[in-house]
Amino acid sequence: MIRVVLADDQVLVRAGFRALLDAQDGVEVVGEAGTGDEAVELARRLRPDVLLMDIRMPGLDGLEATRRITADASLEGVRIVILTTFELDEYVFEALRGGASGFLVKDTEPVELVAAVRAAARGDALLSPGVTRRLIAEFAARAKEPVVAPRLNALTDREREVMTLVGEGLSNEEIAARLVVSPATAKTHVSRTMIKLGARDRAQLVVFAYESGLVKPGWLP
Repeated sequence: MIRVVLADDQVLVRAGFRALLDAQDGVEVVGEAGTGDEAVELARRLRPDVLLMDIRMPGLDGLEATRRITADASLEGVRIVILTTFELDEYVFEALRGGASGFLVKDTEPVELVAAVRAAARGDALLSPGVTRRLIAEFAARAKEPVVAPRLNALTDREREVMTLVGEGLSNEEIAARLVVSPATAKTHVSRTMIKLGARDRAQLVVFAYESGLVKPGWLP
């Protein structure tokens, strides 16, 4: 059973999401929050698999709530999916940078919302279609010249190569085909890279790939 918490200051939005998700096999909404503070409290108390987080809420906003949850090692298993009205939103970029698994626009199709919840629960980042990469490219391009972080030096040449491919949006299967290795080997390389860089989520690894300069915004299709 995938346990979900909804965090949005609009009661009708929460009610709509709850009705949709509770109707799905294997999905259960276990809590609702109307503020960022409530979202953090529910994350700590209920330890949901997925937390759908509105980026803009009164008081503590979704960005700061995301930061507090991802900074808590005991909440490592809580996957955060950001809800937003706009695709290209700097707040969303910062949330991804901080460890959110991905984001959805609020007018997304119901089937896409359900698929996103299941993907996040599996530990997959919501990197397709390419809107998340476009978002990252948009704001990474505005950043100052990327400086290679010291932790990047800990990566092997193969791990750097894998990180670049993750940054380009390739799945483990696509990385395996590109490098002519098994999907299991590709997954191992991705996991080791995330561990070495302290990346909480695959989406965060994409952000690191841009900020380190391994992937340039202009490379996007």
